[in-house]
Amino acid sequence: MNTTIKRIDPRRPFVITPAGLKRITLGAEHVAGASYDHALHAAAHGHAAAKPLRTAQPAQHTLLVVAHSDRGGLDDHARQALAAAALIAEANTQVALLVLGELKDDAAALGADKVIELPAFDRRTFAPEREVQAVAACVAQLAPKYIVMPDNATGDGDLGRRYAALAGASIATHVVQIDAKQVSTYAQAKKAYATRALPDVILLAAGAVDTRLPFVGAGERLEIPALMQVSHAASSAYRDLGIEEIDAAQVALEEADFIVSAGNGVTDVAAFEKLAGTFGAAIGASRVAVDNGLFTRDKQVGATGKTVEASVYIAFGISGAVQHLQGIKDCRHVIAVNLDGSAPIVKRANLTIIGDTQQMIASLIDEIHRARAGRPTAAAPLVKPLVEGVAA
Repeated sequence: MNTTIKRIDPRRPFVITPAGLKRITLGAEHVAGASYDHALHAAAHGHAAAKPLRTAQPAQHTLLVVAHSDRGGLDDHARQALAAAALIAEANTQVALLVLGELKDDAAALGADKVIELPAFDRRTFAPEREVQAVAACVAQLAPKYIVMPDNATGDGDLGRRYAALAGASIATHVVQIDAKQVSTYAQAKKAYATRALPDVILLAAGAVDTRLPFVGAGERLEIPALMQVSHAASSAYRDLGIEEIDAAQVALEEADFIVSAGNGVTDVAAFEKLAGTFGAAIGASRVAVDNGLFTRDKQVGATGKTVEASVYIAFGISGAVQHLQGIKDCRHVIAVNLDGSAPIVKRANLTIIGDTQQMIASLIDEIHRARAGRPTAAAPLVKPLVEGVAA
């Protein structure tokens, strides 16, 4: 059986790419124009030249992308919205990115030509009125043809709907297909599609766009004084009570942002739980560890357990069965600690440490205590060797 075929949604007929529509046929993916796949393959192996600028023509029109940042970065969903705008933009159209929060990512590499950063906002702060006013001020300044936003539950989807209601703008939500002329959403319980011309506000569902671009944007920073005034306005009908801190062990795995997970390679559960407490991370486990009675069933991560979306997921002693990898497919950064450098989880991990799991747990606890006490960290590396940047 061929295990290299990517799992796909059979109901979605295409994903938009720079070469056109990536059509799905009999479980295989075909792109209109093989040069796109060849370019991506070459770039992945470091053989490609520097990516060209998407357009050098003077901007006559604007596509506006609005998204919250998370600790200085855009998540995958926000990057998909930005890539969608870059892919459907014409040569005389600039792609402007309005970031609510700080942005440390390379916006040019993500396809943005202009970047407006509003660090006064943050995904953890609830300020819907000021955010809507900021979007309205940006629209008044740039007069975009369309606004593209990720349709998520962490602020962007709500903001897009609020702005459309305020401005009386046309809107399409849960968009699963997009090209330069139209958008589509699921209908009839995902048995059909409802298609319409591009509306004023496009709220893009996750997974509709390939974020790998063969070009870059100009990435120029832009300051709009009116937006700065709005972002620092004090008046609001809402009062943010802040974030209530609770024990990470009480957080449901589906909601946890930082998870440490144990597999069959973890023999000292007490030390592992101490590490989780030191990190302030939620605890997960593989099916094998749960079946062996080391953890309760509610800690199981995988297709037959919990599907998680953590920003950081550290897997200790987990080989990475297909079911487990399915459960962590939406995690942003996966770190694997394993003795087997050829384990399946290594292919998924962004960082892999080849070494003894128990030694790594003990070393991490010591290093965290040293760092918090302000003492110099140990000169020797925690574990050798270190395999970094393993292809996800």
